[in-house]
Amino acid sequence: VKKFVEMEYKPRISSRRETRVLVLQALCEYDSVGHDPMEVLERGFNEYKIKNNFHIFAGDIVANVLENFVSMDTIISELAPDWPLMQIAMVDRNILRMAIAELVWCEDKVPEKVVLNEAVELAKRFGSESSPSFVNGVLGSYMKIGIAV
Repeated sequence: VKKFVEMEYKPRISSRRETRVLVLQALCEYDSVGHDPMEVLERGFNEYKIKNNFHIFAGDIVANVLENFVSMDTIISELAPDWPLMQIAMVDRNILRMAIAELVWCEDKVPEKVVLNEAVELAKRFGSESSPSFVNGVLGSYMKIGIAV
């Protein structure tokens, strides 16, 4: 029997919010250095104890971002015309991609207000001081006017 001190500790991911953090990490790694986001997710799944339903949720978001990359970036560009896509901070850009993927393409439909709130919370945690209001403004515009995909 191992003593408690000798046992390997793996933090547990137990919520969709924490799963979204892992998705954001995977997308930012893809955006910055080109690592396969599905491999980054797998690495995260192995590092943390993650429930299977969160594997599916995370994989669905990443797959939809990758599959709809061009459409998504067009939507972001139309909603933030004063901000060329590559001038939007990488974290903000990927939070927007995640949220739009969840709103438009993901199978597990989450209420719009929940998606908006989760995106703003990610922006508060990982973005700059202006990130939460920027993300809120872009996604709020999307929810008001919608853009055909």
